[in-house]
Amino acid sequence: MTYNWSIALFAGLPERLGTSRIELTLDNETLSVGELKAALIAAYPEHSALLGICFAARNEAYAADADTVSCRDMIALLPPVSGGDGAGEPAAAAPPAYRIAHEPLDAAAVAALVEDDNHGAALVFIGTTREWTGGQRTVRLEYEAYEPMALRTMEQIGQELQERWPGTRCAIYHRIGVVAVGEASVVIAVSSGHRAASYEASRYAIERLKQIVPIWKKEIWEDGSEWKGHQLGPWNPLAEPSWPAAERPLTANAAADADGADVS
Repeated sequence: MTYNWSIALFAGLPERLGTSRIELTLDNETLSVGELKAALIAAYPEHSALLGICFAARNEAYAADADTVSCRDMIALLPPVSGGDGAGEPAAAAPPAYRIAHEPLDAAAVAALVEDDNHGAALVFIGTTREWTGGQRTVRLEYEAYEPMALRTMEQIGQELQERWPGTRCAIYHRIGVVAVGEASVVIAVSSGHRAASYEASRYAIERLKQIVPIWKKEIWEDGSEWKGHQLGPWNPLAEPSWPAAERPLTANAAADADGADVS
């Protein structure tokens, strides 16, 4: 008996493999992720290096090579990353704190989502398309996302911020599609009782976004293009976030002590 496997592809993978979804007929109903990747490499040996460093997602959650997947699961193959939009919600519903947007981002609107009368500090990080990188002139960026999973992992970042800086509020909006030079691709807003927590949480949020959120960018230059992924070492979205000793988050009490009695 044989079983039909369907694997969705993202970012540069469809261009390299010539399809956005791989259909395989295999003898096994269940496999480890590593075994499934081996089957994909056997089908596309010329792309073995790229397929070997990709991560798999099972039902919109990262799966390690040792994890078991079924042909009935929703499976996606995710290349190294770069770093629901509320449709159908009632008109009166509050804007979501986490969103994948197809239109230009409004930083002020994102900042408004974290307003809190009990917070003395608010910080907005805006990531924009720069024109020159390493001597190459960028014409535009094109972003792609595995949207349901991207939203899920953005919400996860918000939960992690709550665990590390209790009481902190966070909103993350990321744009996909074409983003011109000077336009914002991501806006992260954070508010907290004291400024130290806002600075630390904001930095944590953007670094964690690059680590675990399945969003890719394609740099379009005057003379070519390239899909860009995580550029801070080997990509491992299953790894726990690590902090150098000098950069570990402050506890709530330590943050208050660091701020003293001055205006946050």
